[in-house]
This record gives sequence, structure tokens and C-alpha cells, in this order.
Amino acid sequence: MIPQLTGDGERIRIPIGDTITAPLIDALAITYTDDPEAIGRLLAVHAAAVLNQDHAEVSEDTPEWERAMRAALADGSREALLAELPEDHSADPEYGPDAADDLAGRITSLAARIRTTTPKGTRT
Repeated sequence: MIPQLTGDGERIRIPIGDTITAPLIDALAITYTDDPEAIGRLLAVHAAAVLNQDHAEVSEDTPEWERAMRAALADGSREALLAELPEDHSADPEYGPDAADDLAGRITSLAARIRTTTPKGTRT
């Protein structure tokens, strides 16, 4: 993942499509073909949990405890789906010291470029 400036030059973008998103979708599709009934149920349960959580987040009269409960249900169904995938798709990316230093340096360099080319009042 090589950080890049966005098209407008005001933000830093870290592309994950080829290294994270695409392999994750591929693994989910393959896992689905192994057991479509079980994975289909897990996907349906997760979709319902996410929609319920979204509704609770935007509803002004939802108590905080209910928001937390719905978030926990969505987290649980997400974890159940991830547990069905091969382990290399459910782990967070990890970087050794040199790679982490290189990534941090690239991000810092791009941030400095934004600071020097974007008016201060328009940066977020």
C-alpha cells in the first residue's frame, strides 16, 4: 500500500482495494460456495445487525445502551463471518519496523506537501 495524494491534493489516500478489499471479497465468495446456506444466513444476520445499528445511530431517541447493544450485535456477526474466512484475510496488516518507518515517512511527506500547498483555513 503506497500512500497517495487525492486528486484535489488535499488529503492522503491509502489504496487498499488490491491488497485488502479484493482478496477479502474473493475469499468470501469462495467460502460461500463451500456452504452457501450457512454463509447466506450469516450474511443476512450481519446485514440486519448493521441496518439496526445504523438506525440506532441516526435515531435521536435511541438510548445509548441500545446503541451499544446494536453495535455489539453487528460486531459479533462480523466476527462470525470473519471466522469463516481463511485466517490471512481476517488479520490486520502487520508491518516490520523498516516497512512501518517507510510507510510513516511517506505519509508524513505527503502531509507536509499538503500543508505547504493548501491554505490553512481550508485544511481539515
